[in-house]
Amino acid sequence: MSKYGFVTAWAVAVIVLDQLTKLAVRAWLPLHAEIEILPGFADLTHVKNTGGAFGFLARAHDSWRLPFFIGVGIVAIAALVYLVRVTPEHERLGLFAVAGVLGGAVGNLIDRVWFGEVTDFISLHWGEYYWPAFNVADSLITIGAVLLIVQSFLRRETGEE
Repeated sequence: MSKYGFVTAWAVAVIVLDQLTKLAVRAWLPLHAEIEILPGFADLTHVKNTGGAFGFLARAHDSWRLPFFIGVGIVAIAALVYLVRVTPEHERLGLFAVAGVLGGAVGNLIDRVWFGEVTDFISLHWGEYYWPAFNVADSLITIGAVLLIVQSFLRRETGEE
């Protein structure tokens, strides 16, 4: 399979999984409801995020917040497509990482375009300390970014550039 087919297949899988999980949450879990999954650690919850990561700019005026995040999403997707283009065919870890970030970016962009906000539903906490709720797209963006960082260190150790 070509690198483009490989990245497309993984990115589409991420998008489908992300959108199906968000659809299920919107359909079956009332807004702000919580279901305990792992006591004292993880809950399934239904929240809306009008901002970016960690609620960044969530309280900004709608007239520029939504166009800003849609624009950032489009620029990020374009940069990721370029990254696929310049990544060698044999670097499957890097291509897999880019596919995760790309699929996650598209998944969240779909929410912003359709609903003007992103559906989040995974809530992690330890005692009274809570991590901001997130979703499948956010998870794959994070995993992909970490893998890209790991790959950059691996390249340096082997002398590749």
